[in-house]
Amino acid sequence: MVPRKQYMDKLIKMKDEKIIRVITGIRRCGKSTLLEMFQTYLKKNGVNDNQIISINFEDIHYEFLLDYHKLYDYITKRLAPGQKTYVFLDEVQNVPKFQKAVDSLYIKDHVDVYITGSNAHMLSGDLATLLSGRYIEINMLPLSFAEYYELKGGDKREAFTSFYKNGAFPQAAMITDDDVRSDYVRGIYNTVLLKDIVARKKINDVSILESMACFLFDNIGNIVSSNKVADSLTSYGRKTTSITVENYIGALMDAYVLYKAPRYDIKGKQHLKSLEKYYVTDMSLRHLVLGNRDRDIGRILENIVYLELIRRGYTVQIGKVGDLEIDFIATAKDKRIYYQVAASVMDPATFDREFGSLNKIKDHYPKYVLTMDELPIGQDGIEQINVVDFLLNF
Repeated sequence: MVPRKQYMDKLIKMKDEKIIRVITGIRRCGKSTLLEMFQTYLKKNGVNDNQIISINFEDIHYEFLLDYHKLYDYITKRLAPGQKTYVFLDEVQNVPKFQKAVDSLYIKDHVDVYITGSNAHMLSGDLATLLSGRYIEINMLPLSFAEYYELKGGDKREAFTSFYKNGAFPQAAMITDDDVRSDYVRGIYNTVLLKDIVARKKINDVSILESMACFLFDNIGNIVSSNKVADSLTSYGRKTTSITVENYIGALMDAYVLYKAPRYDIKGKQHLKSLEKYYVTDMSLRHLVLGNRDRDIGRILENIVYLELIRRGYTVQIGKVGDLEIDFIATAKDKRIYYQVAASVMDPATFDREFGSLNKIKDHYPKYVLTMDELPIGQDGIEQINVVDFLLNF
């Protein structure tokens, strides 16, 4: 197992705080394993077995607890008297009205609650109202390249090629046979579509959802609108409306299949309300649907960098400076960094485009160009970095 240090550090830091930890993310990204690793940490640091209650609601063994009253009674009868009890509820969205049980556990003394879920819908509506101010969300992604490389080892450039072609779901990363790995990823994709989206949203026309996912996967790194998606699907014989597209995009985001990067006008200092970009949570999903497309390496790199910035705790937007585009504005508190991402800037026209956009920004925040080039150049205080080195060390 890869020690998901970034997420483990967050859990350890929040241990024993009066707060509910909500770990979210796409199926099979490692949420259950993270809970297991944290429980191992607790046991190594003086917590007894009787102080840990762990329930995975995808295990049929716990099917009798899918009623929130029974769940609450089951847990309260097993609380360690006079000691802290750590309660772990995995895939808790399977329990209707689970938030009532969670809230009742939260208000008890000496109870530490950790829950996971594979759909952002669990953080809306009643949960947000009932548990407002009482929980912290930790959004989890599949393996970063640094984690993937720790698992695979070898030449880092070869490992990176494998990373962007095969994706980084933890279990998939350990499968050596290409066909078996593809079947595993297909199982994730089908489960997410059918269980987390179609069933939950009561979608009747699955083919429209699949076609739209295919279109968005094909357009990572491109600015899109719901009208553009609807028009494109209609031209392919999949007649639909912009409202349906917006609903389906929301469903894909709720299931953590897609992430959205909104636009920001740097000169005008204002957020723009349309024409966002979307990025897929793992390259293996894109390759499953579209096949390997090495000609898209620039946009694949952009997708990978976007996810890495999210992992590092940044809020990420795409930038507009006049008529030019900045791939990413990464902000955290009072820190801001600008990034351009390209496969290479060895071609003079590409060099001028990528560096020229950053040169149009007149503030003094750091600016970087990330590429696959082995001989970074740089210009006017703008640093060029090899993307593999950025992912591993920067």
